[in-house]
Amino acid sequence: MKKSIFYHAGCPVCISAEQDIITLIGAKNVDIVHIGEDKSRIDEAEKAGIKSVPALLTPNGNVLHLNFGASIEAVKG
Repeated sequence: MKKSIFYHAGCPVCISAEQDIITLIGAKNVDIVHIGEDKSRIDEAEKAGIKSVPALLTPNGNVLHLNFGASIEAVKG
C-alpha cells in the first residue's frame, strides 16, 4: 500500500498537525516532508496540488489542506 505524504514547513501549526496525523494514521503509514528544510521537494508538492502547508497527500492523490501555516510561495522565498 502506498503511504500518505504530509508536507509542512516547520511552523508551530505544522508541527502540531504532524503529531496529530501520526497519531491518527500511524507513523508507518505516512512520509513526513519538511519542505522548509528540504526545498528540493517543493516542486513535487506543487505538482501534487499542494497550495499551502500543512497538507496531507493521500495515497489516491487527494490533497487535504490542514489549517493554514504558510503558502507554498512563502516557503519558496
